[in-house]
Parts: sequence; structure tokens; C-alpha cells
Amino acid sequence: MSIGKNGLVVTAHPGDFVWRAGGAIALHVRNGYRMKIVCLSFGERGESQWAWKKGDVALSDVKAQRREEAERAAESLGAEIEFFDAGDYPLHTTPAMLDRLVDIYRELKPSFVLTHSLEDPYNVDHPEATRFAQEARIIAQAAGHKPNPDLAYSAPPVFLFEPHQPEQCNYKPNIILNIDEVWETKRKAFEILAAQKHLWEYYTRVALNRGMQGGRNSGRAMTYGEAYQRIFPQVVEELA
Repeated sequence: MSIGKNGLVVTAHPGDFVWRAGGAIALHVRNGYRMKIVCLSFGERGESQWAWKKGDVALSDVKAQRREEAERAAESLGAEIEFFDAGDYPLHTTPAMLDRLVDIYRELKPSFVLTHSLEDPYNVDHPEATRFAQEARIIAQAAGHKPNPDLAYSAPPVFLFEPHQPEQCNYKPNIILNIDEVWETKRKAFEILAAQKHLWEYYTRVALNRGMQGGRNSGRAMTYGEAYQRIFPQVVEELA
């Protein structure tokens, strides 16, 4: 991914930035980046299975638990986090939220953006988050949106992190990120998400699988990896 100072993650639910992008977040923080997560919901309805299994819990209680978990997970990865509280299952953003995300793009000037796959028949919140992230990216480029002659902004590349069942989402990764250096940090972030503990081992296996594939494709030994799909073409001076 491109060299810069800031990275932006737009995620539908708290667990998503941990399972799918926790390695990239921790690795870029280690490399001196400021990483900001925009978490559109608390995953309070559809992403909090273990919280609801307790019985006799209120929606507000689940939201509070997931917020606390997400804040701790983001802190453990070295990132800052901002919540939009758009609700989940379904996730519905508002014009005010779009305006805020446009401002974040312009203020942060991210070197790259991480978000969900373009398709996900199992969870429509995920592609909705991607659509929202891309809409804000486009509007942030518009000179006539909150005009400012002194504004310097260049739209960043967008990388899609891996969905739960990639083969069902028309997801074809073209980047495997080596996260060996930060694997333990990512794994510890898993264990903060008590409401989704049924996914800890699943996403450990995903990281091992991508690490194996990364080693085969690079010829360099690696154990853990994260897969990404770049949307827009990369401009280079040579192919080597």
C-alpha cells in the first residue's frame, strides 16, 4: 500500500475492522501512520450473538458493550475510532453522516482507504458501508462542495478487505499483506470482542491460509496474511 501518513478504515460493525483489517491497522501504526476507523454501527442487532444469549438485555446495554469492546480493540491496534451510530440490520446512513465522512476525508487526507467488499449476499450492511465510503470519497473531490480555494485533496486508493465467504461475494484478492510482525497484536484484539468469540478461531485460520498463499506467491516465508482487493488502477513507473 502507498507510503503516507494517514489511513482510513470505514467499517459497518466493530468486529469487521478487527477480523478483516486488524493486521493492516496495527502494521501501519507501527510504520508511523495515523490510523482512523469510522465505525458506522455498534453491530448491536446482528453482530452481537453472545451478548443476546444472556437473556433479558436491552438494546442500549448491547450497544454499550459493543462500543466498549470496539474502543478497546481500536486502542489495542493503535488506532482512533469514531462512531456514527447508524444502526445495523439494517444499516441506514443519513445526509449528516455523509457530510461528516466527507469532512473526514478532507481533514485526514488518507493515503489509502480500507472497507468492505462490493458484494455480500449474506450481509447487506457490508456493501452499503462500501457504497457510503466511496460516495464520500467522490464528493470530497468536488470543488463545489463546501468550496475552499486553498483545499488540497487527492482521492486515495481503496482496498477491499476480505468478506466472510469470498467465493460468494465475487471477491478476488490481488494483494496479500504480510502481518507476521503484528499477528499477536491482532489476535489479542480478537479476544476483546467477547460478543463474537465464536469467530476467533475462524479468523485465525483465515490468516494462516492467506499467509500460506502469500508465501507461495512471493517466495518469501510468512505465516499470517490479510487479503485485499484494490479497486482502482495503480500507476507505476516500472513493473518489476
